[in-house]
Amino acid sequence: QVQLVESGGGLVQAGGSLRLSCAAPGRTFSGYVMGWFRQAPGKEREFVAAITWTFGTSYADSVKGRFTISRDNAENTVSLQMNSLKPEDTAVYYCAADLSLPTLMNVRAQYWGRGTQVTVSS
Repeated sequence: QVQLVESGGGLVQAGGSLRLSCAAPGRTFSGYVMGWFRQAPGKEREFVAAITWTFGTSYADSVKGRFTISRDNAENTVSLQMNSLKPEDTAVYYCAADLSLPTLMNVRAQYWGRGTQVTVSS
């Protein structure tokens, strides 16, 4: 079972920053779209950001201008830099991978991590 492993979550005050990372030990995701999603308590999992193999990016409107997704194809990692965090950004953040950008953005990615908690206090 291929597994993506997230790290970097934690507790931060509103206005602060966090950087999430995602790795795929023992597996390369050559050609895959990588993405980040989040799920707050009582809510559905939602798309946050995606990056293609050739570094094209997409963002949810709620995070544009505050979050930046990046990837290192040689290291097989993807990161999410989160700035100007708000309490409403509090959620479990998941890393995902799929060959199709539309499929990934529709929360139907083939591969998922187990998530990392991000909590933003007011």
